[in-house]
Amino acid sequence: MSKIQVSAKMKIIHSMLEEFKQQAAKCISVVKDKDPGTLQYDWFLSSDKTECEIRETYESSEAFLAHISNLREPLRILFEKFASDHSVHIYGEPSPELLENAKARGIDVKIFSFLKGL
Repeated sequence: MSKIQVSAKMKIIHSMLEEFKQQAAKCISVVKDKDPGTLQYDWFLSSDKTECEIRETYESSEAFLAHISNLREPLRILFEKFASDHSVHIYGEPSPELLENAKARGIDVKIFSFLKGL
């Protein structure tokens, strides 16, 4: 099993910032309660508060798939009402099941394989 890092980006729908923040808090609460394989789940707002980036780390592809399953409803609401232009960058070696899941959901995903580091 290898860790998977994720950067998810989205735009916040105009004049929906407070509602977006409330829905983000619901997502974080679900992760705290149901996602033991989630090692990092940090939400960041751009300085003009029009975009959000979530930095995520999972123990494995399986932990990421469990996360997606646990957040199905809160994320549906987030993207239906408060956010748009969702894209995901995955860093690491995702499993074929994870790639199939992303493809089936129609998410714009870009995969980055590790080259070299410290």
